[in-house]
Amino acid sequence: MPSLETLVLSNNHLNGTFPQFLLSNTSLRMKYLDLSGNAFSGPIPNSLPEMAPNLRYLDLSANGFSGSIPHSLSRLHKLWKLSVAMNNLTGGIPEELGMMSGLEELDLGSNPLGGSIPTSLGQLQRLQILNVSDAGLVSTLPAELGNLTGLQGMDLSRNQFIGSLPPSYARMKGIRQFSINKNYINGSIPPEILSNWTDIQAFDVANNMLHGNIPSQISNWTGLEYLILFGNNFTGSIPADMVGLPLLLTLEMSKNHLTGTIPLNICNVTFMGYLAISDNHLEGELPECLWKLKNLFLMDLSSNALSGEVPTSSDHYESSMRSLHLSNNNFSGSFPSVLKNLNKLVVLDLGYNKISGMIPSWIAENNPLLGVLRLRSNMFNGSIPWQLSQLSHLQLLDLAENNFTGPIPGSLGNLSSMQRGITDMSIFIDLYPGVESLSNPYYIDIVWKGREHTFLEIYQHVVGIDLSCNILSGEIPSELANLRSLQFLNVSRNYLTGGIPKDIGNLKFLESLDLSWNKLSGPIPPSTSNLMSLSKLNLSNNLLSGEIPRGNQLQTLDDPSIYSNNLGLCGFPLKVPCSNDSNPKITLEGVKEHHEDLETVWLYYSVTAGTVFGFWLWFGVLFFCSAWRFAFFSHIDAMQQKVMQNMKNI
Repeated sequence: MPSLETLVLSNNHLNGTFPQFLLSNTSLRMKYLDLSGNAFSGPIPNSLPEMAPNLRYLDLSANGFSGSIPHSLSRLHKLWKLSVAMNNLTGGIPEELGMMSGLEELDLGSNPLGGSIPTSLGQLQRLQILNVSDAGLVSTLPAELGNLTGLQGMDLSRNQFIGSLPPSYARMKGIRQFSINKNYINGSIPPEILSNWTDIQAFDVANNMLHGNIPSQISNWTGLEYLILFGNNFTGSIPADMVGLPLLLTLEMSKNHLTGTIPLNICNVTFMGYLAISDNHLEGELPECLWKLKNLFLMDLSSNALSGEVPTSSDHYESSMRSLHLSNNNFSGSFPSVLKNLNKLVVLDLGYNKISGMIPSWIAENNPLLGVLRLRSNMFNGSIPWQLSQLSHLQLLDLAENNFTGPIPGSLGNLSSMQRGITDMSIFIDLYPGVESLSNPYYIDIVWKGREHTFLEIYQHVVGIDLSCNILSGEIPSELANLRSLQFLNVSRNYLTGGIPKDIGNLKFLESLDLSWNKLSGPIPPSTSNLMSLSKLNLSNNLLSGEIPRGNQLQTLDDPSIYSNNLGLCGFPLKVPCSNDSNPKITLEGVKEHHEDLETVWLYYSVTAGTVFGFWLWFGVLFFCSAWRFAFFSHIDAMQQKVMQNMKNI
């Protein structure tokens, strides 16, 4: 094909080394070569410039090429795009690439290159796009890159750059996208950059060590759409002028040390879709006008010191809100009635506040898409409404550490999203709009196997119910055994009676089961041995009896504390043998002895605590009262002299 100018073989399943037919003859007319998105491996050939000397476009990205970037590529003098991203290339960035004066786009990202950015890249005067993200680079940022005055986009993220942002970068007056996410950059944002980058659209300096106040000059970036300052050491308050930017879509300032209140003019940013100021020290009340931001689909104000009632609104309006995080604050009052307007809500996290009252019955009708409902550690009371069972997308229900009373509704067994298999949970992917500049904007903190974990992309990873630490009574509904996609179930520390549902073994995906600290009685169902995914089990502190089931996954759970304080249990892993004639039963005398043992333990702790308290009270009096202290030590001296005198007489 001597006349071939363009060859595109991208996004197939081609493998092997670099295609030999391209190297067997000189292709003087070839200008465009795209082999991206395949499985080619081996080195990039050094002879490529001789075989296709007139290449203008070369894309070898998303393959398995290894070795170093050939220095010979610098001889492709007409090349305007070079992309070798997403390969296994090593050996650093060649200095010779700075000689490719025609380059407009250079993409070397997602390779384990190592080394530093050559200062020679500052000679590429026509360069518009530079991507060296996730390339294992370890160095300071070369000031020479400030010579790239035509640069429009620069991505330096996910490396190990140290030092500060060079003021020379202010000469990139036309830059629109800048990212240095996940490095070790310190210092403050240079004022020269703030003055000159008037065309900037996306500014991402997240996960670094920048400090100082957030500059108010950012308010001059009137075209700014994405401002991402997450995970730095910024202090002070949020500049009021900055949050009035007319085109701002994303404001991410979480995990800093910001103080003050939320500026009221934040509500003037009518296009904002993503607002996150979590893990700071804000305080004050939540502005009511935030609910009227029609395009806002995520609001994360968790882990601050916000207080008062969550403001309500009597107006009816359209809302795009999908994910709302207000946990770990000091909010009080009742369940926010403003949520009636959020009919697209998927994630609701109000955990760790002081909200009280009952869960309203309208929750299923007004929030039909709820997939995550987390009300953990509040002061909610009353019964658990049966209407929760109408939430057909619910996959996480966390009502732990409240004051809920009454029985667990058997209707929860009708939760259709918890009845489907794990592989069917992809329905939630369509409910979460993507944000390209942010990773995993949808997350939830969950007490998982006894420890709190942050789960990302929860629609793929977690399905469970946590009703622990309440005042629930009655039996565990047998209908819960229908929720075959459950991964964890925790109803511990309640007042539940009756037996463990006999079909508990239907929960094939269950990894964590905690029924401890209740008044459950009867045998452990044999079907428990069918829980093949189980890695954490706690049935302690109940009134269970009979032989512990054996087999399968249960054999690996050999910690006796799993079954402790159940008088009638026997068998492995307990050191209590079972009789051959019948399973042991709990008698009234046994229960009485069990309670007497507990009373003995409490008496022991009480006496110990009293002794310690008395000692420190006595010591405190001596420490703070000089007269008593003098008398005490005088008495000690007198006793010492008397003893010494007696010893002399002997």
